[in-house]
Amino acid sequence: MEKKTVIVTVPLVLIGVLILVWIIISSTIVKRANQLVISNAELLEIHDGIYTREYIQSPVKTVVQVEVENHQISKIEILEHQNGLGQKAETIVDDVLNQQILNVDSITGETVSSKVILKAIENALSK
Repeated sequence: MEKKTVIVTVPLVLIGVLILVWIIISSTIVKRANQLVISNAELLEIHDGIYTREYIQSPVKTVVQVEVENHQISKIEILEHQNGLGQKAETIVDDVLNQQILNVDSITGETVSSKVILKAIENALSK
């Protein structure tokens, strides 16, 4: 009976430790994303063109292509988005296009991917 208890208890403890480690790592990643400063681009100073840049905050990587016409952001294309579960965050580009600013609200539940996408757009516009 004692051996069966050990066989059941050890895997449960290991699973518990893995869950705890995942929670700690996840909260650290989200905290770093929340600390990212996203600056609005001075669109009047940006010439017409297509600008490509990336931003990486592990485990998320985003590469964007931003098109500027007549000092307005006319198109944003996400060329690469390594995100795990952050696919929904890609809709943030619609907010940027509609408002013509980078200081838009993050997509709920997609903070890290939202911030990384915004930072990639900022990098493209600060080229």
